[in-house]
Amino acid sequence: QVHVVESGGGSVQAGGSLRLSCAASGYTHSIHCMGWFRQAPGKEREGVAVIDSDNSTSYADSVKGRFTISQDNAKNTLYLQMNSLKSEDTAMYYCVASRGYCYGIPFSAPEDFGYWGQGTQVTVSS
Repeated sequence: QVHVVESGGGSVQAGGSLRLSCAASGYTHSIHCMGWFRQAPGKEREGVAVIDSDNSTSYADSVKGRFTISQDNAKNTLYLQMNSLKSEDTAMYYCVASRGYCYGIPFSAPEDFGYWGQGTQVTVSS
């Protein structure tokens, strides 16, 4: 079993920055892909960014150049650095993990990930 717990959400003005963290525990050696999904009110969950065990990354077009996903394997922690935030980035952000390899964005679907965190809210005000 693998557990993931997010932290770092909050409220920020447009143009600001936030860094999300995701601490993984349990059988983390079995995980090959981790990432972030988000869901805004009234919208479907969408993949934001994923990173493979070899540090290959993939991003949604809407966040390319603004968000950076990274991982610290020694700490079993995943990060999402979010810069130049926009009001449309407002959503609940979920950390996800999979025993399979990443398909990339937009090909990664929610059902590809067996492990989900509880989510952390990001609110960007204009």
